[in-house]
Amino acid sequence: MSLLYLLRDILILTAAFTLVYAVFAALFFKKEIKSAMERDPAATYALEVILTYSGFHAIFIHRIARALRKAGIPFLPRWVSQVGRALTGVEIHPGAEIGEGLFIDHGMSVVIGETTVIGSNVTLFQGVTLGGTGKEKGKRHPTIGNNAVIGTGAKVLGNITIGDNVNIGANSVVIRDVPANSTVVGVPGRIAKKEGKKVPGINLDHTSLPDPLAGALQRLQGEIDKIEKEIKDWHHGKDQQP
Repeated sequence: MSLLYLLRDILILTAAFTLVYAVFAALFFKKEIKSAMERDPAATYALEVILTYSGFHAIFIHRIARALRKAGIPFLPRWVSQVGRALTGVEIHPGAEIGEGLFIDHGMSVVIGETTVIGSNVTLFQGVTLGGTGKEKGKRHPTIGNNAVIGTGAKVLGNITIGDNVNIGANSVVIRDVPANSTVVGVPGRIAKKEGKKVPGINLDHTSLPDPLAGALQRLQGEIDKIEKEIKDWHHGKDQQP
């Protein structure tokens, strides 16, 4: 009977903890819940996001670690972040500054470094690294602007600035600043501006990102075709001369 009582107590404590967590998350993480509902077609209701989304759990745990760090408590913030890493597969250093509405899709293997700054309504897919380069001190991780979308496996490295409304394609490696309203693809990342216009909303379709290298090759081929035609016309005109 004692084992049954123990199991009962564990279930009651688990249910109580889950209820408190769900209520707290619903009250103080409204924008994160909303962002998940808007950007993930698999999300059907808020409670599902709160209880089953590892990316949401990672953000929740980071807020705790961040608060402990700001309070000047040693060791504990880093320990909390490592517990979050073990539970969610997402490693967020307590020093990272994260704006509201961050959505981490699936989340596994996402790494966010100590001096990273992330704006509002940013989307990160699995495998994204916001990392540093070398052993430099001070600000050594990227600053991500509002409404940015960083695709699966992309690496954004060093103390660089990614502007607002930027799309970074899957597996790109970005090591230089990116202006606002741009798209980046490739290794190293190459910028393909969309006519300098702001992209409305948040574009999650990574199958339609432009390829600046392919565009350059097409333009080069067009110039070659034009020159060949001019040479052919010149020879044709010369052959017709008396």
